[in-house]
Amino acid sequence: MQKPSLPKGTRDFGPEQMGKRLFIFDTIRQTFRRFGFQPLETPAMENLSVLMGKYGDEGDQLLFKVLNSGDFLDKVTEADIAAGAKKLTTKISEKGLRYDLTVPFARYVVMNRHALALPFKRYQMQPVWRADRPQKGRYREFYQCDADVVGTDSLLCEAEIVMMVHEVFRNLGIENFTLKINNRKILAGIAEAIGAPGQEGPLAVAIDKLDKIGREKVLDELRERGFSEESIDRLEPMFAPTGDSRETLTELKVWLADSALAQKGIAELEEVWQTAEALGLSDSRLELDVTLARGLSYYTGAIFEVKANNVSIGSISGGGRYDNLTGAFGQPGLSGVGISFGVDRIYDVMDELQLFPATAQQSTQVLIVCFDAEGRSVAYPLLSQLRTAGVAAEAYPDLAKVKKQLDYANAKQIPYVVLIGSEEIQTGKLTVKNMVTGEQQKLTTTEIAALF
Repeated sequence: MQKPSLPKGTRDFGPEQMGKRLFIFDTIRQTFRRFGFQPLETPAMENLSVLMGKYGDEGDQLLFKVLNSGDFLDKVTEADIAAGAKKLTTKISEKGLRYDLTVPFARYVVMNRHALALPFKRYQMQPVWRADRPQKGRYREFYQCDADVVGTDSLLCEAEIVMMVHEVFRNLGIENFTLKINNRKILAGIAEAIGAPGQEGPLAVAIDKLDKIGREKVLDELRERGFSEESIDRLEPMFAPTGDSRETLTELKVWLADSALAQKGIAELEEVWQTAEALGLSDSRLELDVTLARGLSYYTGAIFEVKANNVSIGSISGGGRYDNLTGAFGQPGLSGVGISFGVDRIYDVMDELQLFPATAQQSTQVLIVCFDAEGRSVAYPLLSQLRTAGVAAEAYPDLAKVKKQLDYANAKQIPYVVLIGSEEIQTGKLTVKNMVTGEQQKLTTTEIAALF
């Protein structure tokens, strides 16, 4: 007999975990809707032609490819095999599991361009897959909750992302977090300043690993990518910002004075800050981080990353501005910006910090307990009455001992039980027990329905 198992990097979620996850989903969804975003879903699979080339070389390697159905080796020749995995993949696989929700969103926008009112604000809450090495806080299958605006380059959108991040995490109870912000135009200006113009892509991919591998290994990777020692030495101001975010912006203006592109990026960040404050941002967790790069190659403007402080888990949210992602699908000029919340990492943070409310694990509010079969004549109408009133209620299905039924209520953290025995049937007054306090009271079915 084969022992059942799960693929590495994936997990089951039981009722207790799902209750907590739904609390996260509902909190994020409510915020998205308050900010005017509409729901969207796209297929788990996309054509590889849609996915490939959008995430950089490293991202492409992490795509899960789906083998063609039937005899997928039918058209493969020895020459294809000898040419290596990259060449072979195009012969045996035409589809892949989505790597994120942004590229499928861009594909959707282009395919439905004439039916959409622009700017188009959508939110999407679905799983994505990455063939990464599983470790704490990093999974191969995980959920993302994305909100994007496409069809406008207004920096109001960036400022509203700042507001949404603060609202979501405070509503979840995560107060101690940092929302880091940077701008890819500044990174492009830094590439110019160190004598490597046009190399902001490789620079960003290496810098993005700073938290994971440290400064020295990042510099080693830059050497491997062809950056000269002189260019690497000129990076020193990037690693040593002083003062607060406003002071850092002032220093960047001086360091990157010769880069018009960098100055534009700095001006954009200042406008985002000012707009967020005008929108009522208080007790701000916003912080400029010049080393923030985010390795995805399609970012062109502001980039965001959120980390929960004092928790050994990576970023729990991230996003940025992309000016021409739709251009890859034949519709240039549609600028967009978005944010993604990583539900699985947020769950781990809240679990570690014990932030989930007790109600997140409750599914049933009232359990009806019958002492014998006669009690069902009262239980079933009451059950219907409670559900009609919008109360989550259930009746224990078997004629079991009362203790067993009460143990069931405790196991499911059901806060109230209604006890129906012969005395209750005769008097018309049913016993309602609070399973938390132990308090009991006698009520009619009408009074019980009104109690909740």
